[in-house]
Amino acid sequence: MPEAKVVPDTITYNAAISACEKGSQWKLALKLLSLMPEARVVPEKITYSAAISACEKGGRWQLALNLLSLMPEAKLAPDKITYSAAISACKKGGQWQLALTLLSLMPETRVLSDRITYNAAISACEKGGRWQLALYVLSLMPEARAVPNQITYNAAISACEKGFQWQLALSLLSRMPQEGVVPDEITYSAAISVCEHGGQWQLALTLLSRMPAARVVPNEITYNAAISACEKGGQWRLALGLLSSMIGMSVIPDEVSFNAAIRACEKGGHWQLALSLLSSMPDMRLTPDVFTYSSAMSACEKGGQWQLAVSLLSGVPDPLLVARKEGSGSWR
Repeated sequence: MPEAKVVPDTITYNAAISACEKGSQWKLALKLLSLMPEARVVPEKITYSAAISACEKGGRWQLALNLLSLMPEAKLAPDKITYSAAISACKKGGQWQLALTLLSLMPETRVLSDRITYNAAISACEKGGRWQLALYVLSLMPEARAVPNQITYNAAISACEKGFQWQLALSLLSRMPQEGVVPDEITYSAAISVCEHGGQWQLALTLLSRMPAARVVPNEITYNAAISACEKGGQWRLALGLLSSMIGMSVIPDEVSFNAAIRACEKGGHWQLALSLLSSMPDMRLTPDVFTYSSAMSACEKGGQWQLAVSLLSGVPDPLLVARKEGSGSWR
């Protein structure tokens, strides 16, 4: 622009900083902001909001809060967009206390909280493992005339999941249709996971079965949570059935899927099936990890197959070939 004898103005800098923000280039965004006084260009709310958002995307919550604190000196009042970006930065940095502090400061600065702000605060509580505070923030939304949406409920249900509060999570899920909010795969995955943690495998399977009627397609995360629920409930047949049905539903199992299924076989005392699952993983381009081998070895130990357990530990290829000499078994 200088070569073309065109002088950059506030709009130009705003556009450039916003471009850096969208490209996750927080350093460049801050560099541009620092160059504005030298270019005799005055930053405005949009400028600071874009720079704070850039810091948020870069996980630099300290810098985001520093920029927010500089706005009064520049005679600029933060707005909803600015606060939302700063709260989101605190969320990503695991600073739930600061996120709630910013939310509480908004009325003092005569800025009305909206759904985006509340969602960021609830997500901050969820990431900080503070399910009670997440639900408290959710309860404040009607008074502020902020209507919860899918993101709101997903964050709140995930908070309950982390707090092992399956009854509250299912209560939130049941409220969603009443408020015109449609659950998605994230909602169901979180709800099924909390049932898994609560030992409610029947409820986990019920939720999974309801997804097609709700026009929600289960993904590998949903299935993994359901398989883990069956594993924890000692339901190895159901766990294997779910793993098999994933392929029929064109959902590709991952290492988590097989690990949960192998643990289910281990708990059910079926070492042959555990080894069958282990041996089938390379065919699906999956690499067993330490948890996979540990569960398989534990299954062999419970089945009195110490030689096979040792062969797994020593890395003998395809232990299923040895296992078949003593007994056949297939998970499919």
